[in-house]
Amino acid sequence: MLPQNNRLISLDALRGFTIAAMLMVNFPGSEEHVFFTLRHTKWSGLSFTDLVAPFFLFVVGVSIVFAYSKRKQDGSPKGELYKKIVIRSLKIFMVGMFLNLMPTFDFSDIRWTGTLHRIAFVFLGCAILFLNTNWKQQAWIGSIILVVYWLALTLIPTPGVGQVMLEPGVNLVAWFDSKFLPGKMWQGTWDPESILSTFPSIVSGITGMLAGRLLQSNFTPNEKVNYLMTAGVFSAALGYFWGLGFPVNENLWTSSFVLVTSGFAALLLGALYFMVDILGKTKGTQPGIIFGANAIAVYVLGDVLALVFYGAKFGENSLNQHVVNGLINAGVAPNLASLLYALFFVSVNFIPAYWLYRKKIFIKL
Repeated sequence: MLPQNNRLISLDALRGFTIAAMLMVNFPGSEEHVFFTLRHTKWSGLSFTDLVAPFFLFVVGVSIVFAYSKRKQDGSPKGELYKKIVIRSLKIFMVGMFLNLMPTFDFSDIRWTGTLHRIAFVFLGCAILFLNTNWKQQAWIGSIILVVYWLALTLIPTPGVGQVMLEPGVNLVAWFDSKFLPGKMWQGTWDPESILSTFPSIVSGITGMLAGRLLQSNFTPNEKVNYLMTAGVFSAALGYFWGLGFPVNENLWTSSFVLVTSGFAALLLGALYFMVDILGKTKGTQPGIIFGANAIAVYVLGDVLALVFYGAKFGENSLNQHVVNGLINAGVAPNLASLLYALFFVSVNFIPAYWLYRKKIFIKL
């Protein structure tokens, strides 16, 4: 999903830093000691951690525009493109299943959803949509999905309850999963990567495609920044006010959540585009570019290395417990000790990512 022409250093860096942030929040030194904003909100609300997944989906949308625009314009046979898109989506989905099964590979207790599964569906939906629609149609489709999703969750009573509910495990999304989602759910009676919430998550990718279309337009670079930043402010503000009646909620991937997070993503991309691609201030972007060059591979590697850095026992405790306890005993605040170990783990993952980058090895699913 890397841009194939007219590369934007800002986009490459944003992709990589998002993956690094994903590793950092997924693997704290201690689950008991984590700064509030580095945890997912228990239900409604927004933390730093809640921004990571929608930011990556936004980047997926931008990358689709750069990857397929030329093929769309030159009339490449859609059948061949569809085949590649479907195969790539299946590969990402299957890697997600591999991570879900690891390390026991117990097929009797399998979960069919997850982060990579969602990325696979968003990539599939957005790529096919991009090949068959223009940006105005994409904007309309995204808007309709958000409005219909909002109306469904706020007007349709939860079956078995008899009234509209937006509580954990007691809402239309959870009920739909209980009927149609196979396997176990992440939270027992509900799953944050649910069937119905996949639709608004696709809109997170659509907003990225709209940003990508703007960056490929004939506007001047400064105009692109102005429009992207303006759209970001407008989207975040609209999402905030929508959230007063339809809460900003990552677990349900509410319409307000899509607009707020896409707005923030547009603002960050606009700022990076201005600083890096327009002003040429590339200092500090290299780690992001290196992580982003093999983004999915790094994500998978993180789960594999976690078996050693978090799962393997060295004496009575795992490595992370030894290090965090040692830092705490040395006087470091528990939450800070946990964060330091998480950053150490990110650095460990950077080593193979750097080796792959130096060898010009780019693992594309």
